[in-house]
Amino acid sequence: MTVLIPGCGNGYEAAYLLENGFRHVTMLDIAPTAVEMIRRRMEASAPELAVHLQLICSDFFKHEGAYDLILEQTFFCALDPALREDYVRKMKALLKPGGKLAGVLFDKSFPGGPPFGGSISEYKRLFEPHFRIKTMAPCYNSIPPRAGAEAFFILENPV
Repeated sequence: MTVLIPGCGNGYEAAYLLENGFRHVTMLDIAPTAVEMIRRRMEASAPELAVHLQLICSDFFKHEGAYDLILEQTFFCALDPALREDYVRKMKALLKPGGKLAGVLFDKSFPGGPPFGGSISEYKRLFEPHFRIKTMAPCYNSIPPRAGAEAFFILENPV
């Protein structure tokens, strides 16, 4: 299975996947320092797993690839809301037919931003024309500071 994680963050998702047997994980971030931080941490803590992680420093909207799974965790909320339609189209283009986009989105509003929030009803309107919504519901296992403020989702790229 090929996995993409846009927006490196701390790389915890990639480390978890690699520790649990995934061998084709790609992380993408526009910030060179974020990419280098993940690279150094993975090479120092798990060099035998780091060889299975592809780190790319590039603009998400220019990235090319075909993935079975894309994980969303705080990338969407960092983008200006004016880019949301572009995000949806790009995710659809990056997913193989039958591929899944899954993760967590904020289910609350924020003044200003980033992060930029939203609502489950807004997300359904955004994603429904392009994906089959398998799950879009309040997240039941958020970390305490985000409890009640997240939505878990699984979307499928139609075949």
